[in-house]
Amino acid sequence: MPDYSLEQGALAQGATRVAGVDEVGRGPLAGPVTAAAVVLDPDSIPEGLNDSKKLSAKRREAVFVEIMKKAEVSIAHASVEEIDEINILRASHLAMERAVAGLPHAPDYLLIDGNMIPRGLTLRSQAVVKGDAQSLSIAAASIVAKITRDRIMWDLAQQFPGYGWETNAGYPSKSHKAALQNLGVTPHHRRSFRPVHNILYQG
Repeated sequence: MPDYSLEQGALAQGATRVAGVDEVGRGPLAGPVTAAAVVLDPDSIPEGLNDSKKLSAKRREAVFVEIMKKAEVSIAHASVEEIDEINILRASHLAMERAVAGLPHAPDYLLIDGNMIPRGLTLRSQAVVKGDAQSLSIAAASIVAKITRDRIMWDLAQQFPGYGWETNAGYPSKSHKAALQNLGVTPHHRRSFRPVHNILYQG
């Protein structure tokens, strides 16, 4: 279970505002990559915070509402066009950089999920592998990013029915790949990803 010890360690080193940063959407064939940055109030941490993947959809929604009420939150994206232009890793870092820049009050320490610190983030930072299972701030960011991106994909599913985005969120499920073959490529598909690229340029 994540806890507040990494944040407390940063505060003990003189930090005053610690933000957890996470992104979701590296693996899908369609849609943006979405990042969130969250600064928790240590005196009012939402109950039930955990790695978004370990929460039921209903619980995740409830915790999301609490995070939005009690914490400072910034959400940002990198578009399909940016993903195709600069690659998914750099695009996910760009979304993280934008999320940090969008916080209403600048943090002075970042806890970043993963093993890399985006090069555009020059604040004191710590990369935390599997951070959403260790840090409450990163767990909060993971929940915010996932809920936000799932909602985007649900909206896009209404405009482009048949791909199952309302349930697969753009990930390469068997039915999504079959729909790509049968229905073709939409403007929201990532052309640099092999299954999409292969359909566009087969033969």
